[in-house]
Amino acid sequence: MNSVLVIDDEKEICESIKMILEYEDYEVDYSTEAIKGVEKLTSGSFDVALLDIQMPDMNGFEVLNKLKELKLDVNVIIISAFSSLENAVKATKLGAFDFLEKPIDRDKLLLSIRNALSQVKLVKENKELKKSLNENSVIIGKSPAIENVLQVISRVAQADVRVLITGGNGTGKELVAREIHRQSQRAKESFVEVNCAAIPNELIESELFGHEKGSFTGAFQQRIGKFELANKGTLFLDEIGDMSLQAQAKVLRAIEDGKIERVGGNRKIDVDVRIISATNKNLKEEIEKGNFREDLYHRLNVIPIVVPPLKDRVEDIPLLVAHFAHEIHTKYKIPPVKFTPGAVKALQSFEWTGNVRELRNIIERIIIMMPQKEITDKDVFKVVPPSPSGMDDIMNINNSFQDFKEKAERAFILRQLEANDWNISKTAELLDIQRSHLYAKMKKYDIEKGRE
Repeated sequence: MNSVLVIDDEKEICESIKMILEYEDYEVDYSTEAIKGVEKLTSGSFDVALLDIQMPDMNGFEVLNKLKELKLDVNVIIISAFSSLENAVKATKLGAFDFLEKPIDRDKLLLSIRNALSQVKLVKENKELKKSLNENSVIIGKSPAIENVLQVISRVAQADVRVLITGGNGTGKELVAREIHRQSQRAKESFVEVNCAAIPNELIESELFGHEKGSFTGAFQQRIGKFELANKGTLFLDEIGDMSLQAQAKVLRAIEDGKIERVGGNRKIDVDVRIISATNKNLKEEIEKGNFREDLYHRLNVIPIVVPPLKDRVEDIPLLVAHFAHEIHTKYKIPPVKFTPGAVKALQSFEWTGNVRELRNIIERIIIMMPQKEITDKDVFKVVPPSPSGMDDIMNINNSFQDFKEKAERAFILRQLEANDWNISKTAELLDIQRSHLYAKMKKYDIEKGRE
């Protein structure tokens, strides 16, 4: 329920406002002493405070100053019989949301309360969103490969230089870009992302630099581009290798001049942005093919950061599994689940061609499909498809059905053995067959530890 605190030295006014608001289903409390009112705001969870200016122990402006120091998430509406312009301006400068004149008009009071609550709700949602983004933007891992990346980030973040992040799909290039921004001097400003691969070539310039009204068919109004939106902050150009040559030329010019020009415009606009770019392509090869400008490459590649694939940091998988499990349990509001050591080891045995993103998707799939409190290696193998390794051979069009069955069986047994550290007894138990039967299968398919 929305809660309101009234602070006024006149008890009749407090009770009158309380009656009006409680009739509208608000939760209301009041205090006739300013100091006690501040104590209530500090210890309680009020959304809005109605505050009188003239009070004996502490006036309204002093209360506003105190609330500003305490950084409380509460909107203050001043109520006063002294409704001078000077008082209204002073209250606003001190952070008051609104100023109402006594005697208080019921409709104006309710409208002001509704508007104040709407703003409080919006601020809270934004904080929760930022908190969620920050929690989901943490780089998880303690492996040497990821520690090296984190060390480079800490060194370059404050330097305000351009950074080029490379790595496969799903490795976490965007997380690296966000972490650089978070540790930089621009952290309080905007982090603006552009996925160059997702925007058609004919629209990429408008997306980056904006356009003037009527500059092309469909340009019904002026549009501010990403460079302007990121002014004083960070512009993240994701999949930069997919940008058209024409747009590349304009980006190069913007870097060199520190100015941009909207499509259809003739005015130079100053922009101060830090550019971080990322790609999964080999830009040197793209330069040789004529798909990427060499001069832009050198401008962007001041500090290179290579994000390692998951196969080079398998020791981070236990931490990633725990992180994603908690994230998914929070997102879907389902009971927490635990992955057994065997389940984690099974996940470590896979070839993650889709890297961390693929691992996260698999964890989500396992938790949703296996709604129990503990996930075992058996559960993992029920959900995760066979490794891509050897699948081309298994699915060979020239194979007979018998060949297919045997190759699939060999791949499955090999996977189970690897997941159980080649413990024959445990693997046989999981497969629900006799140890002698498993030995026979291993001999038939020439399966030996250290040889696939």
